Amino acid sequence: MTNSTRNRIKDKAFQVFGIFCMLIGLVFLAALLINILSEGLARIDWDFLTSLPSRRASRSGILTAWAGTLWILVLTSLIAFPLGISAGVYLEEYTKKTKMASFLEINIANLAGVPSIIYGLLGLEIFVRQMGMGSSLLAGAMTLSLLVLPIVIVTTRESLKAVPQTVRQGSFALGATKWQTTWLQVLPAAFGGILTGVIMSLSRAVGEAAPLVVVGALAYVPFVPSSPNDEFTVLPIQIFNWTSRPQAEFLVNAAAAIIMLLLITFLLNGIAVYLRNKQQKKIKW
Repeated sequence: MTNSTRNRIKDKAFQVFGIFCMLIGLVFLAALLINILSEGLARIDWDFLTSLPSRRASRSGILTAWAGTLWILVLTSLIAFPLGISAGVYLEEYTKKTKMASFLEINIANLAGVPSIIYGLLGLEIFVRQMGMGSSLLAGAMTLSLLVLPIVIVTTRESLKAVPQTVRQGSFALGATKWQTTWLQVLPAAFGGILTGVIMSLSRAVGEAAPLVVVGALAYVPFVPSSPNDEFTVLPIQIFNWTSRPQAEFLVNAAAAIIMLLLITFLLNGIAVYLRNKQQKKIKW
C-alpha cells in the first residue's frame, strides 16, 4: 500500500468519524427539543405570556420574566456595546504594537473564557455592595456588561482587521485624518462583523442565570419592573424556579418557558447570520 493510498484511507476515516460525532450531537439535540416541545408547546398561549407568577401552575405566567429579560437586554446593550466597540477601535487602530498592548490583548482574550459565575461575584462586590445598587436591574445589566465586554472587544478587533489596509491608505492619500478614516471608512466596512458579534454576545447574555442569581435576582417577582432600579427576574431564573418545584405541572410551565427562551436565542442568532450574509454580499474587496 502506497503512502498516497494510506493517506486517502485516513482522510476518509476521519471524515466518517466527524460525521458520526456530528450525528451524535444532533440526535441528543433533537431528542431534547422533541421532549421540550411535546411538554410545553400546548401550554403557550396569551394568558401564559401576560400572567404574573402564581403558586398555582395553571395560572402562572412569564410576564415578569420576559419583561425583566427585555430590560436586561436593553440595558446591557446600552452599557456594553459603546464601551466594547470604542475599546476595540482604540486597541486596533490607535495603539502601537508594544508589549503592553500584547499583554492587554492576551488578557482580554482570556477574559472572554472566564466562567460567568466569576463575573457574578465581581458584580456582587462592586455594583451591589460598593456602589449600593442592590438587587436592581441596573446591577444585573452592569454585571452582564462585564460578561459580554471582552467578546465585543475581540469581535470588533477581528472585524477591523478584516478591512484591507488599502482602504485606510486610500483615505489617507486623499487627505483624511485618522479619525475621519476610522469613522467614515473603516467602521462602515467592518459594521457587519461588529454587529454580528454584538448580537451573538447578546444571545449569550440572555441565557445566563448564574451571575444574576449571585447579584440578587429574585425567583419570584409579583410585579413588572418599570425602572432600572426595580428588582427583577429573568427567564432562566424563572425556569430554574419551576424545575425545582415538586409538582409536575410546573415542569410543563418550565418547558414552555424554555421554548420562549429558545425562540429569543434563535431569533437573535438568525438576525446575526442575516446581517453577516447581507454585509458580505454588499462589500467586495
